Amino acid sequence: MEQVSNPGSALGEAIGSLLEQEIHTLLRPIVEQHEAIYITSPQEIIPKARKKLILTDQDGNDYEVDAVIVNRRLQPLVLLESKYIRYKKHNRDKASWICTAHTKLRTKFPTIRRSIAILMGSWSRPSKRLLVSFDVTIFEIGFERICKVLAEFGINYAWAEKDRDAAMQAWERFKGLTNEQRKEVARNLISGIEPELTGAIRKALDESVPQWVRRVTVAVITERGETFTFHFATIQEAKEFLEKFDEDRYLDTSSAPTLLTNRPRGGAR
Repeated sequence: MEQVSNPGSALGEAIGSLLEQEIHTLLRPIVEQHEAIYITSPQEIIPKARKKLILTDQDGNDYEVDAVIVNRRLQPLVLLESKYIRYKKHNRDKASWICTAHTKLRTKFPTIRRSIAILMGSWSRPSKRLLVSFDVTIFEIGFERICKVLAEFGINYAWAEKDRDAAMQAWERFKGLTNEQRKEVARNLISGIEPELTGAIRKALDESVPQWVRRVTVAVITERGETFTFHFATIQEAKEFLEKFDEDRYLDTSSAPTLLTNRPRGGAR
């Protein structure tokens, strides 16, 4: 019988992989209905390509993503990430990575319409708020939900962090499930987010949505490296602002935020 050094980690990885594959199975036919292409590996479009799905930003930095939806010209439309974590101490790293990767990729690929993250396990409010602030649409399968579904299959997933015996029992029980039972676990877990997730994908791929300007952002960078950002509702407003731009007024830093400026409670964790 297969032995693992860390049964808790092995079970977490297995569940994460199971959910990720079920998400791909769910979304692929919807994407194809909209005459787009759902890609989880570059080999799906180039047989001899590398296995990992890596996208490169305008500065040459590589990012491995879980899936990307592209149009027939192979232009990215939607970025998708499926991230599982058991303990909140890993929140900040994974949330920050998604924010950085997707922001940089959206800068290079203007065709990207939506960034989506399916969060599985224990995610803190600050980390979720961070993702939303970077315009990432999130869907969550919480830790309690995972525990409840696994319990229906005789698997105790709510063990203490250092309880190796309980983790091993859960791992052995999971290995004993049939393939159909494992798929049922995945389907049950995803059922809670399925309507909203599929709806978001359909909306992102809907070509009937008009390409109207929603907002305009103007970034002014000084020779010192200072960055001033201005937001407008229309192109006309931005144009009028630039035509009448007053450097003394708009580049004045006397009232800029300081380290003691009040900020919202709770940083990303």
